[in-house]
Amino acid sequence: MQEAILNDLKMPYCPGCGHTVANKSMSKALVDMDVHPLDVIVVSDIGCTGLVDPLLTCHTIHGLHGRAVALAMGIRMGLEHPDKKIIALQGDGGATIGLQHLLEAARHNLDLTLVVQNNMVYGMTGGQTSGLSSTEFKEPDRPESAVPGYDICALAHNAGAAYTARTFIGKDTAELWKEALSTPGFSLIEIVEMCPAYGLRKVQELHDVSDYESVISKNQRPTGGPHRAEGRSLLDALKPIEHTCEAPLDGRLEIIIAGSAGEAIQSAGDLLSTAGITAGLSATKKGDYPITIGTGFSVAEVILSRPPIHYTGIDCPDIMIVISQDGLDKVRSRIGEHTLVIADTKLGPELEGLAGPPGPTDLLTRDFRKTGGLKGAALAAIAYWLQDNGFLPIEALVEAASRHKHGDKMKVIIDKAVAA
Repeated sequence: MQEAILNDLKMPYCPGCGHTVANKSMSKALVDMDVHPLDVIVVSDIGCTGLVDPLLTCHTIHGLHGRAVALAMGIRMGLEHPDKKIIALQGDGGATIGLQHLLEAARHNLDLTLVVQNNMVYGMTGGQTSGLSSTEFKEPDRPESAVPGYDICALAHNAGAAYTARTFIGKDTAELWKEALSTPGFSLIEIVEMCPAYGLRKVQELHDVSDYESVISKNQRPTGGPHRAEGRSLLDALKPIEHTCEAPLDGRLEIIIAGSAGEAIQSAGDLLSTAGITAGLSATKKGDYPITIGTGFSVAEVILSRPPIHYTGIDCPDIMIVISQDGLDKVRSRIGEHTLVIADTKLGPELEGLAGPPGPTDLLTRDFRKTGGLKGAALAAIAYWLQDNGFLPIEALVEAASRHKHGDKMKVIIDKAVAA
């Protein structure tokens, strides 16, 4: 039996929401077409539509509001597997915000499918109308009631889309899905739906207020594709990281560095991962911080490994370096009983209770701020830890620091931490 693209998790939508039916139609179409989930890439963005991600068994990417089509275009342009199905999912709000991306995908006629789940409201932010809301739906008590909505199918068709269709949620849309997914080039399906929280609750009401009828339009034109040209790579300007020493690490080590914005947490993570590569290891580094950059927490996740790294997630780290209260608040729940916690002493009473189950069995505290200052405390903690356990030669960290524009100051901090 062909594997479905939807798992068994409960749908995250309000009872009666059209998104549930639309997503099941997508899954049914792919099963009927015998498309394996790992041959599908679904791109979504902000809004109720994007809540589908955890329910999907295929590859998923979640982007900024209105940018799903732009991401899908990038995937198609860079993917060397033309047989993969790329599906972008947007609500009417996301489609309105990213309208130019939609038109560009149609103009280039890239081989991907966009499905616009149009319930005529921004359902996640309180029911504001969108650029696809019909005139009659907006009357009499909604702003801009006299301004007609976009005919998104006409726009996509006129821009050059190979296939466009509009349907209403009460109908079986699986056949439209299959036709769109089988059409080479850019295809768009607009599904007019209910929003029981802020919009319409019955299928008939959708027909009564809609400005447009169901439609299917086609353009016979060549499928677009990437235009590759040989040129100088941006990576050519980067200085290679030389393998100058050897780390004794045989397996995989997961490290989380947590502090506050402005404490050079990301720089510390960069240095540690660079040091790992210098010592012959594979290394990855990911940063996490609030959307309001410059405030709140800052977290760097680093993996050092002798074998190749195929998964970059960290659930329960081996090492947790914590510099500030902001950082501790963010990562406290990820500390396990086998996590070594290295923390700044100024966290004081907040560290009480961390040692012992269910927290870590090992807790080390030092005055790293005194050693490294505000912007060097995390680096001082890393240097202290490496000198203490020997997972990496300390000269690997010194070599990594020498590549940085503030390398001289960093090497002073490393020396102080080692001496301590």
